[in-house]
Amino acid sequence: MDPLELTLMKAASALRTRELGHLEYVQALLAQTDRLNPLNAWISRDPERLIEQAKALDQVRPEYQKTLAGIPIAIKDNIDTTDLPTSGGTRALLDARPKRNAPVVDILLQAGALIAGKTNLHELALGGTNHNAVTGACRNPWNPSRISGGSSGGSAVAVAARMVPAALGTDTGASVRLPAALCGVVGFRPTTGRYPSEGILHLSPTKDTVGPMARNVADVAWLDGLLAHEPCDSPHLSLKGLRLGLPRADFFDGADPEVLAAIEQSLQELLRQGVACVPLDVQELNLHNPATGSTLVMFEMMQSLPAYLRQYGMPMDALLAGIGSPDVAQLLARQLGAERVTSAAYAAARARRLKLQAVYARHFADHRLDALAFPTCRMTAPPIGQDDQVTLSGQQMSTFPTLIRNTDPGSNAGLPGISIPVGLTAAGLPVGLELDGACGSDRHLLRVAAAIERALPPMPRPPGV
Repeated sequence: MDPLELTLMKAASALRTRELGHLEYVQALLAQTDRLNPLNAWISRDPERLIEQAKALDQVRPEYQKTLAGIPIAIKDNIDTTDLPTSGGTRALLDARPKRNAPVVDILLQAGALIAGKTNLHELALGGTNHNAVTGACRNPWNPSRISGGSSGGSAVAVAARMVPAALGTDTGASVRLPAALCGVVGFRPTTGRYPSEGILHLSPTKDTVGPMARNVADVAWLDGLLAHEPCDSPHLSLKGLRLGLPRADFFDGADPEVLAAIEQSLQELLRQGVACVPLDVQELNLHNPATGSTLVMFEMMQSLPAYLRQYGMPMDALLAGIGSPDVAQLLARQLGAERVTSAAYAAARARRLKLQAVYARHFADHRLDALAFPTCRMTAPPIGQDDQVTLSGQQMSTFPTLIRNTDPGSNAGLPGISIPVGLTAAGLPVGLELDGACGSDRHLLRVAAAIERALPPMPRPPGV
């Protein structure tokens, strides 16, 4: 038995039946973490505490152990924990100690999970590369010269590199699904509001949500059941008769040819197994989406960040003085000057969001869709350092909007979305397929994703991992 290859559910079973000792498991994960330290997945850890917790669990009779007893789970470093600082990846908060855990963390701890550590992120979760000038760039385990994606890059890397079986990230416009796609793991964004949202260094309360990440859909579904206080049973769905909407003109066009090839190969296999692929014209989304997401985030950020800092008696000026990443500094500077989002623009964005949600709801209802399907990201992970411009299909494009182009609309509407890996390009970089569900259809979407995952070849282990 290779402890590093155990999924979350299999690790829990092996620990419960004593096929694997708690200390043996924790030591294997810690050794892997130390070996792959150059990937820079972590901001803070306490390995000695993990070892002591594992030793104590080895003395407890299995029948008295909890569901996730002894499973180390990584926590993105913008989610509050009392045992480790919550830094947001920014200099002013590197030593900040919250007085209480975020409720999502308490749920995991009550189920017996251990905190593996706090993971690296794009500074203040304000970007898609995880090229953080304060905590260092987080490196993709498939090719360490490439980005991990952001903002939950450290969580994705920790899972893909077998440092932990699962992790929590947060997602505003892409931040769980994008790094999951670029690192070849599963990342789930639930319907906004499905999980408790307190104890988070928020950007946008309207859009932000915690999201679980793991190496398969079953593990993500299990964590979703815990975090949403719903039964974790996920009966199998047959692929035959499932209806996937394909918004080709808006979500496929312009994608890297190798990304498209991997997606199309997967869709052809699904067609062979009885899935109905329904062409969709979703141009109406473009009437509302551009005026929604960024406006909501930028306006709400300037309220939510000062509110979070009050627990430490820290003024906003102190946070701003410690910003290290140029792209983050530029975004914040705009909101302090003439380019800031006004209250009127914010109100208009909220109205547009309602129209965007109505368009999505109509598509799902009119076409009787189980999910929308499209490339999570139209490109694979670009090299680290391309913070302003990336090359896609021979054209220079702005990095951030290019990376989040396909994930952002569903986020703005508050829909559940999941990215599952569907293969590798010739360069050995992962490609993700996103499935978006109707609002509130989280458990059904997870069953759809699990059925699709079973039909596709499993992802290999990254080279050198």
